[in-house]
Amino acid sequence: MSPSPIRLLWCGDSALTVEFGDVIDAGANAQVLALDDRLRVAAMPVIVETVPTYRSLTIHLDPVRLNPNALEAAVRKLAENTIPERPPARIWRVPVVYGGEYGIDLVDVARHHGLAPETLVARHSAPEYRVVMIGFLPGYAYLDGLDPGLALSRRTSPRASTPAGTISIGGVQALIASIAAPSGWHLLGRTPVRSFMPGRDPVFLFQPGDGIRFEPTAPSCWDALDKAAAAGEPVAERVDA
Repeated sequence: MSPSPIRLLWCGDSALTVEFGDVIDAGANAQVLALDDRLRVAAMPVIVETVPTYRSLTIHLDPVRLNPNALEAAVRKLAENTIPERPPARIWRVPVVYGGEYGIDLVDVARHHGLAPETLVARHSAPEYRVVMIGFLPGYAYLDGLDPGLALSRRTSPRASTPAGTISIGGVQALIASIAAPSGWHLLGRTPVRSFMPGRDPVFLFQPGDGIRFEPTAPSCWDALDKAAAAGEPVAERVDA
């Protein structure tokens, strides 16, 4: 895998963003996550927090301890090594109830692609997705790996509210939503899994680099799974062990 070009951008005196290329792809994201791992191991006292995204890593800093030139040199050295694509450390099987009241756009998306709804479900649940970042709301898991033949531009009229746990697509992206929020994405299904749950340990269930496998689940299973998730159970199953 050829590494993406690196660009360092200062965000005032308390943050540095490291960009890898100018397109969204798995290689750039692998570089982001590798640099995040290396900085965590380096444990530099000046670093307060890191925020990984699709193709960049923002490093929040203590400006009192900051030596800009030394930090740039250290970050660039860690970032410039060729990064092999790594397998996910954790793989989750996530139950999803597709269609009907749980995925109100499923039929329309299937019609747009000239597919039967059950074919769309089979193709959407076939890949192993990769969590590339968490944001822009707490616990929102943005996923790489959507079948390109299912890509679809976002809705022309966003909805003012969509429920927590929606499994949706927008453009070439896939998403596990964590909380109720406005959205212009297409809702294919819903999971009872709480990817963000204050008071639970861990608060955030998924992490960048995790693998996700969607498991089509009957609507009759929803109530029991939802009750278990509300009680703090992960419901999503670890299948990497």
